[in-house]
Amino acid sequence: MKPKRAKIILGVETSCDDTGIALLKVSENKTGANFEVLANEISSQIKLHRQYGGVFPAMAKREHAKNIVPLFIVALKKAKLLKPLKKKTVRSPITDKKLQKILEREPEILEALRDFLDTYEKPEIDKIIVTTGPGLEPTLWVGINFARALGFIFDLPIVPANHMEGHIVSFLIPPKTLKFKIHAEKLPFPLLALLVSGGHTELVIAKGIGKYTLLGATRDDASGEAFDKIARMLDLPYPGGPEISKLAEKSRQDKDSLNKFPISLPRPMIKSPDFDFSFSGLKTAVLYLLRDMQEKPTEDQKIVIAREAEDAIVDVLVSKTIRAIQTYKVKTIVVGGGVAANKHLRNELARATKKLGQKIDLYFPTQSLSRDNALMIALAGYLKHQHTKKIFRAFKAEGDLKL
Repeated sequence: MKPKRAKIILGVETSCDDTGIALLKVSENKTGANFEVLANEISSQIKLHRQYGGVFPAMAKREHAKNIVPLFIVALKKAKLLKPLKKKTVRSPITDKKLQKILEREPEILEALRDFLDTYEKPEIDKIIVTTGPGLEPTLWVGINFARALGFIFDLPIVPANHMEGHIVSFLIPPKTLKFKIHAEKLPFPLLALLVSGGHTELVIAKGIGKYTLLGATRDDASGEAFDKIARMLDLPYPGGPEISKLAEKSRQDKDSLNKFPISLPRPMIKSPDFDFSFSGLKTAVLYLLRDMQEKPTEDQKIVIAREAEDAIVDVLVSKTIRAIQTYKVKTIVVGGGVAANKHLRNELARATKKLGQKIDLYFPTQSLSRDNALMIALAGYLKHQHTKKIFRAFKAEGDLKL
């Protein structure tokens, strides 16, 4: 029996302010699949949004539309799948009209895609996987319509992917290698996933691909959102998480910093009997602290506030996660999302799981895969599609899509 031909998956991610394009080669076998990362490209909008202190959906949508086709070309070139058109063909009026209809809200993509079709051969792609939610609906539609246009022109199946499921499976992609294997029967289920990002803070029990139970979620501000808002109060640039962490680390290196400016911030809901989160109270506490100070905080005071804020957020995340481990007797913990890159969270969660006195496997994605990216979307969509075998005829952007 001949092995199945390797297939190439195109991943598309536009849920917030990072445009992501990935190309993933998959060779299936009886026990699972071998993967090769051909390209994983990201176009960041951080510099653009930094001047406003946060992401503006309309502006993010415009930037995605501007960047997505050029990024697609960069990814194809890196994967060595970009081939010049040998013979120019004329698209039929019916085909072009259909393409215009799909991209009627994305005229910039339409023109760029027409140029692409007039310049290059059809790339060797077998399937498209695109994020359909959760996220900002205006930006999600850019990726979806781009995928729909390619699917129509090249007659390719399109699979929708859940952004949060992408964060769950991102730990399966090893660091510093472009090739990896996944044995379907050896995936570490059941597992507990702590999903922490700018828009989400959730604890989820995963019994398998597509089999999720939400234990708790944020009732207001997510952990990443709290970092950003507190950073803004301290006149730190967007995104706030890394900036808060830089200052917090300075405080930890200065053992006398807490004595210079002794403060205590609340740990919201840390003792509540459920697994929900709330960080708006912490944000408000920082606001009142700064309001009651006679003058703007000094640099020394800023580093203490940053440290106490980071400690408060991490203490709550770790406390709830440890209690979930004890309650549900899970042995595998996965952390995903932008806040998963936080070194203090990584250290404290590792320390806390070690104290439990039992073998707990703790997984974090690589630093680069903690941020939004299309590689995790390609993998999540592939694994989900293998599990369900569902054929998707239509789908839409869902800003509040659940797991």
